[in-house]
Amino acid sequence: MTDLRVAQNCPGSPALAELQWRIAVVIPSYKVTRHVLSVIAAIGPEVWRIYVIDDKCPEGSGALVAEHCKDPRVSVVYHETNQGVGGAVMTGYRSAIEEGAEVIVKIDGDGQMDPALIPSFVGPIATGEADYTKGNRFFNLERIREMPSLRLFGNAALSFMTKLSSGYWDLFDPTNGYTAIHADVARQLPLAKISRRYFFETDILFRLNTIRAVVVDVPMDARYADEVSNLNISRIAGEFLMKNVRNFFKRIFYNYYLRDLSVASIELPLGLLLLAFGMSFGGIHWLRSVQAGVAASAGTVMLSALPTLMGLQLLLAFLNYDIGSVPRRPIHRQFLRR
Repeated sequence: MTDLRVAQNCPGSPALAELQWRIAVVIPSYKVTRHVLSVIAAIGPEVWRIYVIDDKCPEGSGALVAEHCKDPRVSVVYHETNQGVGGAVMTGYRSAIEEGAEVIVKIDGDGQMDPALIPSFVGPIATGEADYTKGNRFFNLERIREMPSLRLFGNAALSFMTKLSSGYWDLFDPTNGYTAIHADVARQLPLAKISRRYFFETDILFRLNTIRAVVVDVPMDARYADEVSNLNISRIAGEFLMKNVRNFFKRIFYNYYLRDLSVASIELPLGLLLLAFGMSFGGIHWLRSVQAGVAASAGTVMLSALPTLMGLQLLLAFLNYDIGSVPRRPIHRQFLRR
């Protein structure tokens, strides 16, 4: 077991507290042979195990690491078939849990994520303030100018969709892949059901919300050099939209009808019903009045406007309740190993 010294400027950590944790790092590897060795070399001594998951890499990332990396902490796991970045991360989670890791950090092997930030991601979990931490490249508004425009726009759109589907309204940059999770929380996730491809970062947030886990943003800078991203925003936008819509309805059903009932459980369907009635009634009578050339009566207008306004008010009340229901109490065991 190694020492993790959490610096004073680490978000959510006490000043210079010494904590002992078994920290594992998972690195999904697919077409990252140019950077993966330097990423591993930059991982500090606070890390206990490093799992490199060769996701049937055509460039032989796993073999490269096994041949050239002499770090005794490194274990290479090979996939016989390509499972996607999500599948690789879940394999890493399972390996880390089986060997007794307490916190599992996921970083990419393409050099975009600074391994020196690992203590910043572990800190909020170690101090009992979070169950899961994730990077936020939008925290420093000046530095995000370095992010390519297309990627910036795509991430902003995906961020909004993810807020709706996951219920974590206070998070930004939800598709950021620099994450850390408490092993006890990872054990509660249905690892076999989490999306295997690029949607997995968003899908895992949805799964975390269903178990009421606390998620915290960790500010980080965006780093873009000569690496080539395997993520094509235009290609996956439609897929992400459909899966976010699916997760949104599942989350609403789980949280507001299956597991619990509240005033919001009434506000949502009643608001939708009134809004649909008001808009449908008003639209039909407006069309009839245009065709007949006769202005609609005041009663007709009010019968359309009132349900519409009441429906909107109820939906806003539901949204306010949902935003206020973001999990605040970590579910993992809160303790410090001194």
